[in-house]
Amino acid sequence: MRISSNFDSGNIEVASIENGHAKLNLRKDTNSDFLQWFHFRAIDVLGEACKFEILNAGASTFPDGWENYEACASYDRQEWFRVPTKYENGVLTIDYTPIHNSIYFAYFTPYSYEQHQNLVHEAQLSPLCSLEVIGQSVEDRDMDMLIVGDPHVGKKAVWVIGRQHPGESMAEWFIEGLLIKLLDEDDSVSRKLLEDCCFYIIPNMNPDGSIGGNLRANAAGENLNRAWLEPDAQKSPEVFHTIAKMDEVGVDFMLDVHGDEAIPYNFVTTSEGVPGYTQQLHDFEENFKNVWMQLCPDFQDTHHYDKDKPGEANLTVCSNNINHRYKCPSFTLEMPFKDNDDLPNPVYGWSAERSILFGESFLNVLLSVIDKVHKF
Repeated sequence: MRISSNFDSGNIEVASIENGHAKLNLRKDTNSDFLQWFHFRAIDVLGEACKFEILNAGASTFPDGWENYEACASYDRQEWFRVPTKYENGVLTIDYTPIHNSIYFAYFTPYSYEQHQNLVHEAQLSPLCSLEVIGQSVEDRDMDMLIVGDPHVGKKAVWVIGRQHPGESMAEWFIEGLLIKLLDEDDSVSRKLLEDCCFYIIPNMNPDGSIGGNLRANAAGENLNRAWLEPDAQKSPEVFHTIAKMDEVGVDFMLDVHGDEAIPYNFVTTSEGVPGYTQQLHDFEENFKNVWMQLCPDFQDTHHYDKDKPGEANLTVCSNNINHRYKCPSFTLEMPFKDNDDLPNPVYGWSAERSILFGESFLNVLLSVIDKVHKF
């Protein structure tokens, strides 16, 4: 057996390999102590009863994420399925006998930088869409933004961003699904939305971290979702440039797409702790959640993070900051790394394909509430 991770989003360190038994360690995010994402290849394993032990899983950023978790695996990097995984005494163990000679394992289905480039460039071929670079990352990669619709005066500016935390690759799969539906000129929901809205979409806020195999940090070691109050042009340029563009075109609605390591459900966070929070905004948020639950059984509002107390929201967090800054509805969407326990799938768990469909469902919800979007 040989193990490698020297590729886009690869992350693992090999401690030892002996008789099909690999002892491994997670590598920390670039210039930070975050630790959780893995993505590696095992070769020369055909028919071998393999054991892969990640020895430092217990020291990861979110050790609760390993409870009832099953790793993703793929032979062709297209179909990713779940494999038997257990977590005991701080060690994550994958036991599997491959039926081909090479296999990939990952924390979740990866979304490569090449896939990202294909996504944005295929999108710009639509007459509804244009591609703009709003700045550069720490490592001088382009910050790609898609503009869907005509940004005429009076149209609502709807922002959707993903992968502030690069290991949360389900976010870009979600945005791919959103774009498939939004750019379908035969889709009546999208046509109606584009009569009233212009969409500003950043599928990958953290290209450096994505390529580097990070869970949460950019190349400077910054957690971008804690950089929105006073973004540093050197350490968190990704946020700095995004806020500059938001100031230029405005924000009327914002969805920040993420993944959660521990909670096996889809849910959103709201702005109840932001100073100036109003009953009118609360009513809008409740209606938004209720509509999504009615239209998509994959969404729920029973399992979620604890609510912030009035006036105690962390304004360094994107959705809180955007609500405070622009007085508009602003949500953080969380999807599971594990499965959706309301509708489990024993073969694939929560997957890229389900994330795509979930992204499509968001537009149906938005159409139902867009006439109620205003400054709160």
